[in-house]
Amino acid sequence: MSDALKHECGIAFIRLLKPLSYYKEKYGSAFYGVNKMYLMMEKQHNRGQDGAGFASIKLDTSPGERYISRVRSSKSQPIQDIFSQINDRINKELVDHPEYADDVDLQKKNIPYIGEVLLGHVRYGTFGKNSVESVHPFLRQNNWMHRNLIVAGNFNMTNNDVLFDNLVRLGQHPKDKVDTVTVMEKIGHFLDSEVAKLYKKLKKEGFNKIDASPQIVERLNVAKILKKSSRDWDGGYAMAGMLGHGDAFVLRDPAGIRPAYYYKDDEVVVVASERPVIQTVFNVDFDDVKELDPGKAIIVKKDGNTSIKGIIEPLERKACSFERIYFSRGSDAEIYEERKKLGRLLMPQVLKEIDHDTVNTVFSFIPNTAETSFYGMVEAAQDELNKQKNETILSEKETLTDERLSEILSYRLRTEKIAIKDAKLRTFITEDSSRDDLVAHVYDVTYGVVKQEDNLVIIDDSIVRGTTLKKSIIKMMDRLNPKKIVIVSSAPQIRYPDCYGIDMARLEGLVAFKAALELLKEDGNYDLVEQVYEKCKAQENLEDSEVQNFVKEIYSGYSDQEISDKIAELLSDNSVNADVKIIYQTVENLHSACPKNLGDWYFTGDYPTIGGNRVVNKAFINFFEGKNERAY
Repeated sequence: MSDALKHECGIAFIRLLKPLSYYKEKYGSAFYGVNKMYLMMEKQHNRGQDGAGFASIKLDTSPGERYISRVRSSKSQPIQDIFSQINDRINKELVDHPEYADDVDLQKKNIPYIGEVLLGHVRYGTFGKNSVESVHPFLRQNNWMHRNLIVAGNFNMTNNDVLFDNLVRLGQHPKDKVDTVTVMEKIGHFLDSEVAKLYKKLKKEGFNKIDASPQIVERLNVAKILKKSSRDWDGGYAMAGMLGHGDAFVLRDPAGIRPAYYYKDDEVVVVASERPVIQTVFNVDFDDVKELDPGKAIIVKKDGNTSIKGIIEPLERKACSFERIYFSRGSDAEIYEERKKLGRLLMPQVLKEIDHDTVNTVFSFIPNTAETSFYGMVEAAQDELNKQKNETILSEKETLTDERLSEILSYRLRTEKIAIKDAKLRTFITEDSSRDDLVAHVYDVTYGVVKQEDNLVIIDDSIVRGTTLKKSIIKMMDRLNPKKIVIVSSAPQIRYPDCYGIDMARLEGLVAFKAALELLKEDGNYDLVEQVYEKCKAQENLEDSEVQNFVKEIYSGYSDQEISDKIAELLSDNSVNADVKIIYQTVENLHSACPKNLGDWYFTGDYPTIGGNRVVNKAFINFFEGKNERAY
């Protein structure tokens, strides 16, 4: 993706099902879980580079022994930073206490981080907050072991104000209004309540306070706590949590918006945001890793008993299609094929735009995530070239010579590495003209491979804001002097903000929205903008279930092609000599390529939860009133 677009976040959970001595004997180290967690987080660094955190819980510790460890970082390389801190602490303990080296019991008692229950998180910060206090996992502490709660997740809630107000009505005084805190405090409230009820019941049964503790561990119903806690949640989430005594869970939202995969054998239970992470780190097959169903939680009790429980009634499945287009690593077998198909399905539009002239066309991609879609596009282009060769041979068969046949067969599809991204350039000068000049040099081009009579076709995975295209890529491509530049997006036009974990909160930043506004101005219909604003304002005090997405009306008078053509105008200017065209994927082709991930609200405005329409209307109100505020 040429535009910088952030996505939060990635989770990693490991539950060791054997004693630490087992891993020491089999794998040579009691730090097996810590080592695997490092790999799982590193394999998901694409999901978050603004912050990383790690927490662990030791089972069956004695009173007075530390059983929870946590470390977080928001430094420039946060994963490396937290594991450097962990390694330094472990190594110091081993140097200071050589007797720990081969004694797993002493290691567990005295060295932090080597527990049996481990939770990791990588994060992209959104809307300006990127301090270490915003980094997961979050910890809710209590002297009662059962009431300690550690939470990390990949999520955004659309109704955080409602969740906050509900906590206040419960008598709480949350320390912050961010959704991470409101979610954790809601779970914590019902955890406290359930523990208190169990203790009261056990007391009636004759248990004293000390003897009641292990009974609470055994009887605590995690699924019941999650059902009560999540009743008012509206958003996309994969929520992971650990209780102080060792119970753990990962809960997925009822529409399946955010991803979660799990694997279990007799040694471990593992959960991650991406399937290949588990495959690679634990060396297991594709079919061994299962997707957690929407609305369900995988729950691991302290005794290792693992179950999948229905927590929330599932909605229509709307798994995020951006996971397949861009966010998840393309090493997933399904995602790799889906991205190739996205490229193949674009080829008919590309051929029409270049008049089927594959001989005088150079194909390339904008590094690096669009490379897989590029392969699919090239395969389709090669099929077209082969078809053209066959047609030429058949049409000339009566006069065909060996020399002419060799000439026809010699035609090759022209694929080149055109755009090269330099090391990240820092825009340290804030004055606009200076920053624009720096942005213009984020990419460089390969000279000498494009002729003046050539078309240049460049595929990107998506075009969100178009800033880098306008200020850098198109101008760079134009230096090669092609007759036409065709920018191809493997994703459809992004018309609406996201509210489930992607950093696309403001309408006015979306180039498709800007194009629609320009068309309205040109056609003398800009008064529609105020009409839509009035409709949005009229809904401000309605229940979420009653709110409609009136922002769709901004686009309703124009075809996809008209908006694409206007985007091409907006992203090029008089300094560009080549004819610039932009081709977007259709929503229908997206669904064909990614049949399991039909979440398309950023393209269609069809939000999967009732809070989505309120968010898009609020985003439009903010745009109209000139407020630089988040819509949720």
